[in-house]
Amino acid sequence: MDEKKTQSIADNVFSALENQILSGTLPKGAFITELKTCEQFGVSRTPVREALMRLRQEGLVEESGKGALVIGITEADIDDIYEVRIRIEGLAAARCASRISDEELKKLSETVELQEFYAARGAADSLRNLDSEFHRQIFSYCGSRTMETLLLELHRKVKLVRRVSVEDPTRAKAAVGEHRAILDALAAHDAARAEALTAEHIRNAKKNIEKTKGNA
Repeated sequence: MDEKKTQSIADNVFSALENQILSGTLPKGAFITELKTCEQFGVSRTPVREALMRLRQEGLVEESGKGALVIGITEADIDDIYEVRIRIEGLAAARCASRISDEELKKLSETVELQEFYAARGAADSLRNLDSEFHRQIFSYCGSRTMETLLLELHRKVKLVRRVSVEDPTRAKAAVGEHRAILDALAAHDAARAEALTAEHIRNAKKNIEKTKGNA
């Protein structure tokens, strides 16, 4: 097998395992072994070893006697990620407010309108996808590839706790209202207000996550 094909397989295995960890399919405390992973994906040990090495580098697993022990995203990680999001995502919203076009505003407005539609019907799956789309659009429209790449990565790493938050009907409706307020600030090209509302939106999401953990 040539090197490029091996790399491609390793990338696929890594992405699949990472997604399983971040989505909770592979929970904290689970073990990943080379043999079972080879059987699961129908591949040789070489790409599996490379994928597991990358998971260790990401801090998602650690070595143990039984295989790779899943660590996942810890509570400390979540605290750090939300702290960074408050600052960087607020900045992205401010940048977005200063440069967003009428066409981009129209697309963002359509996303919020769909959110309001599904929030009224308690459609959690649709809301979860649209919540991600709303943020993704702002990252794309802010004009900074650096911030867009960083924020998409941070969202991906906390998608399990974000899913729990969006599936809370009370929080889901509140979040949609907050998105509407952010949209209004962007439409007014009010950078300071867009930044403040976005930071508050993320703080509220974090508070809801903490409340959910407290009730677990």
